[in-house]
Amino acid sequence: MSTPIDAGLVAEQNAKANANLEADYAALGGMLSRRGQDIEKLTALAQTFAVALPSWGVGTGGTRFARFPGLGEPRNVFEKLQDCGVIHQLTAATPTVSLHFPWDKPTDAAELRQVAEGYKLGFDTVNSNTFQDQVGQTHTYKHGSLTAISAEARAQAVAHNIECIELGKALGSKGLTVWVGDGANFPGQHNLRGALERYLDSMRGIYAALPEDWLMYIEHKLFEPAFYATTIADWGTSYACATALGPKAKCLVDLGHHAPNTNIEMIVARLAQFGKLGGFHFNDSKYGDDDLDSGSINPFQLFLIFNELADVAERDGAAFKPSYMLDQSHNVTDPIESLMNSAIEVQRAFVQSTLVDRAALAQFQEQNDVLQSAQALKHAFRTDVSPILAMARVRSGAAADPVAAYRASGYRAKAAELRPAKAGASSSGIV
Repeated sequence: MSTPIDAGLVAEQNAKANANLEADYAALGGMLSRRGQDIEKLTALAQTFAVALPSWGVGTGGTRFARFPGLGEPRNVFEKLQDCGVIHQLTAATPTVSLHFPWDKPTDAAELRQVAEGYKLGFDTVNSNTFQDQVGQTHTYKHGSLTAISAEARAQAVAHNIECIELGKALGSKGLTVWVGDGANFPGQHNLRGALERYLDSMRGIYAALPEDWLMYIEHKLFEPAFYATTIADWGTSYACATALGPKAKCLVDLGHHAPNTNIEMIVARLAQFGKLGGFHFNDSKYGDDDLDSGSINPFQLFLIFNELADVAERDGAAFKPSYMLDQSHNVTDPIESLMNSAIEVQRAFVQSTLVDRAALAQFQEQNDVLQSAQALKHAFRTDVSPILAMARVRSGAAADPVAAYRASGYRAKAAELRPAKAGASSSGIV
């Protein structure tokens, strides 16, 4: 299958940017050399970075009140893969796609896998959906799914998750992410301990169906749609459940699923210390679960998270293999552009974290030199590694400036012609 965007156009765009990129790269290389850093090694390291794309993220998201469809939105999973193919072609940092069932349920898994391979894509973790009722569903999830009082509803939710595992196996996935919106909106609505007991009982049924080489990722969320008491509301509950289930159960950290000003990097350190840090859903937020582009609000927090991840990698070596995925809701931007920018921002934090002088930092910490300890991190964070990221993309056959190349291609306008919007605006809520 040919690339979604003409390779000649990408090469032409790169040629225009080449002179400035070479000059910026040389200047940064000289500065890093004086700090004892090899820019070539850093560029090669940047080329190894990968973050998964959410299939649902290439469509326009919504709010609890309305959704305003964008031009040329994908209408099925095959068109979602094409858009994901564009993102990976131009960034070389997003080689896998995370599917959401039943939204993306294929009639022929082998065909879907073949199409993905044509775009040089594979499949990351699969995601179950028991936070809304589906067409033809026998039992409602209005009052809960994995925690429902109804044994029939719980069994239905468990069966759906097992079906997701089977679909994932056929696609080459190695993990299942389980997020539930179960909880209570009023005091007394349900027994708080009883709800968690039912959750664990349901999850044990799903866990038993996991292949030996699979992981289950438990995703917590502070609030929404259950506002009074969400069943899996924090990392402590997630950790307790993952520990109770077994070694194949890990905790997934979504950066938007915490109260404002929460020290997420410390959560990362704690979960890693006890062997339960499974992965991340990257996004950004100002107030709550805003699902904004990664690095758009608090890039320093993103850097600090990767600083902790670098420490974990140094301590645990190759045994530490976290799962990374972007998880955003694009309401006012082109989803492809936002996802490309987010992939680059997460990659940026990854590279910046390797610039931390860990020997010096450890010495400052041992000496209780608070100021210099903090400056050791700021020194790395303030380093603009944009030339490294751009050079890594060019050497991987991607675009020096992905957004510029994308806009020059006219891809969105062409997609709008081939994918006419349905009449009327959807009233569906948050993705």
